[in-house]
Amino acid sequence: MKRTISYRIKNESDGKPIEKILKEHGYSKKVIAALKKAPNQILLNDTPAFTNLNVKVGDVLKVILVEDQPSPGIVPEEGELSIVYEDEDILVVNKPARLPVHPSINHRNGTLANRIAGYYHRQGIAYVFRCMNRLDRDTSGLVLLAKHMLSGAILSKCVKEGGLHREYRAVVCGKLPEKGTITAPIGRKPDSIIERMVDTYHGQRAVTHYQRIGYGGGYSYVSIQLETGRTHQIRVHMKHIGHPLPGDFLYYPDFTHIGRQALHSYRIWFPHPITGKEMEFVAEVPEDMRKMIK
Repeated sequence: MKRTISYRIKNESDGKPIEKILKEHGYSKKVIAALKKAPNQILLNDTPAFTNLNVKVGDVLKVILVEDQPSPGIVPEEGELSIVYEDEDILVVNKPARLPVHPSINHRNGTLANRIAGYYHRQGIAYVFRCMNRLDRDTSGLVLLAKHMLSGAILSKCVKEGGLHREYRAVVCGKLPEKGTITAPIGRKPDSIIERMVDTYHGQRAVTHYQRIGYGGGYSYVSIQLETGRTHQIRVHMKHIGHPLPGDFLYYPDFTHIGRQALHSYRIWFPHPITGKEMEFVAEVPEDMRKMIK
């Protein structure tokens, strides 16, 4: 993957060293260190420059991000890929249910990461897999990925600071209150490497906001927004308040009306890592959930 980014120096940056300029644009220490190791990746007025060099008004600082080795252990594979949006810095895809996001001990192949690696491999591009909002295997919907080390660093910081906003749509059992907030810490269930549970003493802070959209047939259709992003957060929180998700093989294995947990990553919005422009994407719920909603 190769990305070239240029910055024209303005009055407020006059006299500052290049390294300070880069940090102001979101370059992490790790990214700057990588740039320093490679020749000709930092140019000032098209001349290779060290990061301690001071700039002046009107200068053009150019950064060339190059990654020529793909993610190790992710084998490129063929497979359908529903691309919602793509530019030089980010990729947004609509993941189907029953597809793991990344390889694991049990799923080294047949994952979203394998398909994306295959997509770029066919273009002759070395791609490093950087996923910003990993979904469970059986959760469908929007996934945001960074395409290079800089967008990855900026988006990772955005996630930590709560700048990546997520709305999920779910079907839950029973009539959920019209709206509410669940604040209950989540931790790993003893003797399990997969299951999570509400753990008041040892769990991590977890906050889920919900609003009921509709109700019928013993189920509620719900909009959910996450304030935190704990593993299985929605599934655990909904079960905790007595409204589990049907089709959830771990927490409520009732497959009467759907063969997987009725959960979909519906909307995401965030500032673009390079331009700062507000980005927003929506993926409508898939057919299996639509049948339940009807």
